Amino acid sequence: MHTNAQEVACTLSSTVIRENFTPVFEDIRERSTIAEKFIDRDLYRVYVATLWSNVVLSPEEVGLEEEDIEDLHDVVVQEIEETLGAGTTLQNIFQFISSKDGERAMNEARLTQSHKDLLLYFSSMILDPEGHKKYLDYIREQQDRG
Repeated sequence: MHTNAQEVACTLSSTVIRENFTPVFEDIRERSTIAEKFIDRDLYRVYVATLWSNVVLSPEEVGLEEEDIEDLHDVVVQEIEETLGAGTTLQNIFQFISSKDGERAMNEARLTQSHKDLLLYFSSMILDPEGHKKYLDYIREQQDRG
């Protein structure tokens, strides 16, 4: 059994998380850059939403524990504020994904339908957690009847 001190020792600090994710953030910025220094904001948001969705689904695949997700959130928000401007949040990113402009950006990025579905699924969870839970309960209920 782990003690609290052992559990704390197993989680990563924000500094280590930032160091580990710096190459990922650099890649996202590079892939989103047009005309040398201009960021395609829409494409950048698609990439950040993809990063967040994949890490939250399988944090262990990138060396994180569930307890690290909160610190990662803070690191990601700091990154997107540095790139898109102060006050930009993950919620803003997912609001964009759920919009017509987000749909257009996902199409322009040539995302597969399953990739789009993943991002829209996370949008639903983040923007309307209660509605999302009701929807999942409804789906489970329908599956149990079938």
